[in-house]
Amino acid sequence: MAEAERIIGTPDTPDATGGGKERPDSEGTPSGEPGSGPAAPGASGTGEPEGTAGRPRGRRRIAVLFAVAAFAYALDLISKMIVVAKLEHHPPIEIVGDWLKFEAIRNAGAAFGFGEAFTVIFTMIAAAVIVVIARLARKLYSLPWAIALGLLLGGALGNLTDRIFRAPGVFEGAVVDFIAPKHFAVFNLADSAIVCGGILIVLLSFRGLDPDGTVHKD
Repeated sequence: MAEAERIIGTPDTPDATGGGKERPDSEGTPSGEPGSGPAAPGASGTGEPEGTAGRPRGRRRIAVLFAVAAFAYALDLISKMIVVAKLEHHPPIEIVGDWLKFEAIRNAGAAFGFGEAFTVIFTMIAAAVIVVIARLARKLYSLPWAIALGLLLGGALGNLTDRIFRAPGVFEGAVVDFIAPKHFAVFNLADSAIVCGGILIVLLSFRGLDPDGTVHKD
């Protein structure tokens, strides 16, 4: 958790040496470029005290994160309720012939059915991911990162809900999976949200964009 916070960094602390990063000011002009001009003492260019201009933007990113998480979580929860009520103990439904089916499966392992002997461990990992994302949200200033972390948070919450409330018991519950492509593991919408969030994080990292809004010039 401490390592994750170190990676995020503190967006309010300027880089004294530049460090190969560039972050726009409140008007969208990178610091140090011609035309930026010195700011009036105690002002951020918006009539607010220094240090407060970035706060509304940070709050908007946090709102996006939790909105995406809530949407992903609700979609996963509703889909599982429908699957349990209408599909469980029934024959699979063919969506695209044999290539894609909806088939209700109870999965005690991790995403895509891996590691069924470590249900409690996967439950603890999901809970830790949720805590880390919630703690780091206050340092978030990037919209793409807000979306990516929101997908991770919503997916982790979706599967954690199954771990806690479904049989055989608390923290050992089996996750409801139902999307069954041919020659692939059965998964659910929470798994999809987690994978999409992870892919987006990898792409953002390759582009040099940090969660605090800074951009690497490497």
